Amino acid sequence: MITKHSHACVYVTDQDRAKAFYTEKLGMEVRDDVRMGSFRWLTVAPKTQPDACIVLMPVAPGPMLSEDHASQLRGLLEAGVLGAGVLETDDCHRDYAELKARGVQFVREPKDMPYGVEALMRDDSGNFYSLTQRR
Repeated sequence: MITKHSHACVYVTDQDRAKAFYTEKLGMEVRDDVRMGSFRWLTVAPKTQPDACIVLMPVAPGPMLSEDHASQLRGLLEAGVLGAGVLETDDCHRDYAELKARGVQFVREPKDMPYGVEALMRDDSGNFYSLTQRR
């Protein structure tokens, strides 16, 4: 029986740049950074969440992506049309100001929504996230 969801993959255009973005700008920590031949397993997570990781998966041809699919996926990332998920906060306005000062690109300022306060941001590869403070 499945007991929990532990990892989510987020495609990135450059793993080193993504690692710096997620750790230095978003304040997450590296959980894994290992090489298995030419493949690099790189995961990050919020320091306060020990049981879940974000896999920073390179957009590169390999067992899961053909050259053509990798090219298409890279184009979608660079166009900024892929959503990576929701990052929760206890104070959206505070974190918006702090992250913006660190150079994080926001596409929408904090706004009252039916489910809480939400701002929309992009990572360094173009993935967008909802930064949400739940009601």
